[in-house]
Amino acid sequence: MPVPHDIPAETELWDTYAESAFKPEAEPSFCWTQYAGHGPGAELLGDPESALEIGCGTGRALAHLAQQGVKASGVDLSPRMVERAGEKWAPLGVRIEQGEILDWLDTDEGQYGAVYSIFGAAWFTDPSRLFPLVRERLVPGGVFVFSQPPAIPGAYGPQGMYKGGFAGKAMFTYRYSYRPAVWERLLTRAGFGTAKAEVLGAPEPGHIGTLIVTARA
Repeated sequence: MPVPHDIPAETELWDTYAESAFKPEAEPSFCWTQYAGHGPGAELLGDPESALEIGCGTGRALAHLAQQGVKASGVDLSPRMVERAGEKWAPLGVRIEQGEILDWLDTDEGQYGAVYSIFGAAWFTDPSRLFPLVRERLVPGGVFVFSQPPAIPGAYGPQGMYKGGFAGKAMFTYRYSYRPAVWERLLTRAGFGTAKAEVLGAPEPGHIGTLIVTARA
């Protein structure tokens, strides 16, 4: 049974996150992992003419792509983040829109060479609903790549996550975690031709790695 996402409440949660996460002095940057300078870069997207980031947050990855000549678009749930990131990166040609990702993809008429998520919407959205919509937005041969923390062993499926600890106003969302083989199966069921999911180890042994998933239309 799908979990009951409360979109207005989650919008408030991500607006709160925007206040601390967005740094006006930040520079364009592209990194799939939670460790600066660790792991692959934008080359996982291939050489797309256009790219869409779902749950684009601060927009730094979009800005990096725009500097490489990619037509870069993003969507984020937080109006505050969209306002800040949109103003920051508009001079580079970046387009950022506000919206709930399932509704946004359902009405968007664009086609993209790459769709990606870096600890973004692919982590916080039911994959059984998200993946078919992403597949529809990709050009033939287009790629879908996302990264997030790997699942904690034995803890799979949708899981609740509070924002700001366990005191104060109850702001929460749901994130989705599965074993790599399950991610691959969900993607091929959604119509992707190939899918590969693997965990990249952290730079420090014993630290949390990064799940990186790549699928091709």
